[in-house]
Amino acid sequence: MEEIRKSAEEFLNLIKKSRRGKFKVYIGMSAGVGKTYRMLQEAHSLLRNGIDVKIGYIETHNRAETQALLDGLPIIPRRKLFYKGKELEELDVQAVVNLRPEVVIVDELAHTNIEGSKNEKRWQDVLEILESGINVISAVNIQHFESLNEDIKKITGIEVKERIPDKVIAFADEVVNIDLTADELIMRLKEGKIYDTAKIETALNNFFKNEHILQLRELALKEVASQVERKVESEIFQNSSMKHERFLACISSNELSAKTVIRKTSRLANYYNSKWFVLYVQTPHESADNIPLDKQRFLINNFKLATELGAEILKLKAVL
Repeated sequence: MEEIRKSAEEFLNLIKKSRRGKFKVYIGMSAGVGKTYRMLQEAHSLLRNGIDVKIGYIETHNRAETQALLDGLPIIPRRKLFYKGKELEELDVQAVVNLRPEVVIVDELAHTNIEGSKNEKRWQDVLEILESGINVISAVNIQHFESLNEDIKKITGIEVKERIPDKVIAFADEVVNIDLTADELIMRLKEGKIYDTAKIETALNNFFKNEHILQLRELALKEVASQVERKVESEIFQNSSMKHERFLACISSNELSAKTVIRKTSRLANYYNSKWFVLYVQTPHESADNIPLDKQRFLINNFKLATELGAEILKLKAVL
């Protein structure tokens, strides 16, 4: 009976996968490498070949070259919302689903939606669109990967607030790296092709330092290479001896060390396309009656992080 159940589940998953839209993601090492520009070029190419492609959301950052590529492309009007006295715009997911283009372009995958939106994050909007059977092309920078958060902070000194679970990228059917050398990227910055003139000097002295760019570039190249390797493993060498069946992360109520362990285990599990677990053993002084509020909050946040990254949570009580 168990074998029949598993067989039925596998067939159901195949049906769902065939109905789901295809997902392509452009990955870059930083702003200004040309992800949005490349997506718009692809949109024009698809349109010329008779594909019904529409712009769901694009952020040109007032870059003239990128802005010019919007000409001739059908654009789905954004949803307007009032937040703290200002009129703001978001991707209109329902409009995309109702119009049902063959392909929709959705920029800024790591974006946090305005309070009151159906989904908290844009990547959740994208998954909803994919589930409706629409193909999506999107883009994200390497610094927005959840499991790389500590690495990015060490490299740049900046803690990136908008992040996406690695499982979102693992969900992609195709991942493409948009690459530039450090010199090329810095030249684009100095020419005013990335930020306004007033921001250039600050950027050069912070995020866009040569050594920072080189390390971010390495992370981006490694990530895309890993995605390709995982795809080969899962689709061609399905019975590879390299496949690991399970990973286990053991955490305590310490906020920082637990986050590090969770993120590193997530990267390993995603690399090997494996299931993983987070184990927390509750000691008597961490029982519901005794645990300090700050420790309790750390635990809740870490459980939430692990769940978002695809882990199954295991909670046990210590026997002393």
